[in-house]
Amino acid sequence: MNLKKLSLLILFFAAVPVTYGQGIGGDSGDFPDLHGPGTGAGDGKHGARGSKGGPPPPPRATPAAPVAARPKSGVLLDKVVAVVNEGMVTESELEEQTASIRDRLAAQKTQLPPDDVMRKQVLDRLIIQEIQNQRAKRIGLKITDEQVNAAMNDIAQRNNLTLAQLPAAISEQGLDYASYRDNIRREITMQALRQRDVLSKINVTPRELDLYMERMKKMPSDQMQYNVSHILIAVPEDGAQSQVDKLAAKAEEVRAHAAANEDFAKLAVANSNSQTALEGGALGWRRGPELPTFLADVVVTLKPGEVSQVMRTPTGFHIIKLNEVRSATGNMIVDQTHARHILMRPNALQDDATVRQKLSGIREKILKGEDFAAFASSMSEDPGSAVNGGDLGWSGPDSFDPEFEAKLNALSDNEISEPFHTQFGWHIVQLLGRRKFDTTQDALRDRAFRQLRESKADEETELWLRRLRDEAFVDTDV
Repeated sequence: MNLKKLSLLILFFAAVPVTYGQGIGGDSGDFPDLHGPGTGAGDGKHGARGSKGGPPPPPRATPAAPVAARPKSGVLLDKVVAVVNEGMVTESELEEQTASIRDRLAAQKTQLPPDDVMRKQVLDRLIIQEIQNQRAKRIGLKITDEQVNAAMNDIAQRNNLTLAQLPAAISEQGLDYASYRDNIRREITMQALRQRDVLSKINVTPRELDLYMERMKKMPSDQMQYNVSHILIAVPEDGAQSQVDKLAAKAEEVRAHAAANEDFAKLAVANSNSQTALEGGALGWRRGPELPTFLADVVVTLKPGEVSQVMRTPTGFHIIKLNEVRSATGNMIVDQTHARHILMRPNALQDDATVRQKLSGIREKILKGEDFAAFASSMSEDPGSAVNGGDLGWSGPDSFDPEFEAKLNALSDNEISEPFHTQFGWHIVQLLGRRKFDTTQDALRDRAFRQLRESKADEETELWLRRLRDEAFVDTDV
């Protein structure tokens, strides 16, 4: 069991570097001025003690021996390695992450790049994460304790533990439980931010869907899974042609090394600008239609172990390696559920407890005979279903948020859940029915829609992260 692998990031936020000296206004005069001129104690000048405090002392009969200057003393607590807008990345964060990733890659027997290359890649990732954290705070994106508890419970179950046993298991691996929990909260925040800023804005038109379903006949099979690795040499949106040419040459050079059977994972760690760089470029196992659109046409032409030619997209130059192919059995009959729900979100005027209480009151009224659809139409904050009285229609597996789906699957026909929380807000949901459904053309079309949306997501996520990075103030010369 390796609980570390379940957390992508371990961040340790620390204060700006300071040294322990004698204090503001003390004898040493070397305490850093964190406030700027005129904002410290006294007159704002460190070490300026009583220069006008009275007459000079009388002369001594015997001159005293000269007093040796007191040496400056202090212990460096931490060091800023990057300033990111109003935030920072510290040396301790960088060292911790670098060591963690180095250990993971070594355990996977991935050949490691030089230390300076590794540190640069890790620093780039930490900068992107800091930018995302700042954006989440700026837009007021908050993850509740209930959401964190649900994620921790899922981790415990996947490791054959109870939630009560998880803290001890984490401590046995040398991890602090509170820090681990904070890390999970940050990961959920990043997922919710991506959902808000990227996935929710991906549109799939009926025409796109028709063309995609035609292309699926020529694409990697839905009944096959492909293990793919990927290297991205990113190109700035406003890069000069000379810069683009230089990056294109670099991509061809990296591709030549990969084609000569050099370790693809090492090349990815050292050169890739993708968010999967520090995982050796691994995209993992994916069904054919789940591959990013720009990869699917290429993967179907490769044999296991083969490396693609360099490809150009708006994000930059890509190199693909097909590692393995395996069969993926798919059920022709799927279980579907028919449900309706009411969604309410906390805001400045009502906190989580207030929203939960409101939904409990609505649930009680519905149980006494009032109309669910009427409440949903007038009060639900899900615009897609509110117009239909909260009706979500018939849906197959993995159609909803995992927490929502777990609550729905636990209900009996016509049962209404107690209020519960997901990343979208607070819900009550009613199960209207279940059925076994043959995968007809409608079902295939629905699955194709979700696959097309997901295939767009990888490229859109890279563009989004590049845009956030370009718009941020970052200074690594500190």
